[in-house]
Amino acid sequence: MSSQSSVPESLTRFKNLLLTGLPGCGKTTVLERVAEHFGDLRLAGFLTLELREHGQRVGFEAVGLGGRRVILAHVRFRSLVSVGRYGVEPDHLVPLINEELTRTPGTVDAFLIDEIGKMECHCPQFTEAVCRLLEGPLPLVASIALRGGGFIAEVKNRSDVQVVEVTQGNRQTLPGQIVAWVKKHMAQANTP
Repeated sequence: MSSQSSVPESLTRFKNLLLTGLPGCGKTTVLERVAEHFGDLRLAGFLTLELREHGQRVGFEAVGLGGRRVILAHVRFRSLVSVGRYGVEPDHLVPLINEELTRTPGTVDAFLIDEIGKMECHCPQFTEAVCRLLEGPLPLVASIALRGGGFIAEVKNRSDVQVVEVTQGNRQTLPGQIVAWVKKHMAQANTP
């Protein structure tokens, strides 16, 4: 994606856009700005934000675009599932998935997911919802781990997705480009 409002024609054939990059590259920030710039369009999904105590990251919270918040992972969680030093509670995502990722066409214009990552993929309802959205009629914009096998690799290797790496050089212009991409896709979908 090149300029702030133009969308290359080659991208319009994809309805699924995946943002990837190194940890800390700005994927979540790009998606936060996309959500802010959607204006009158109806967006559903969630962002995954860091939880910090005394300046240290201690966990991750998934925040639905409708306002629901759930703690997905924390250093103090004693769970059978762990990613790095974090105990993960995959079931905590289920109410958020039911509220945000099961909406039907006509009630939402596009879906936004931050992120398709190792923690989230431990929740079977999450991977099922992602598959439904990838196959569905509405645009999906999601961040995805740079590395990872299994479901993460499967999603990135699909023929109906465009993967864009977030870098220091493009993270300022990506939000405007993504909003333009979604609007262009919606216009094409509504053309008889």
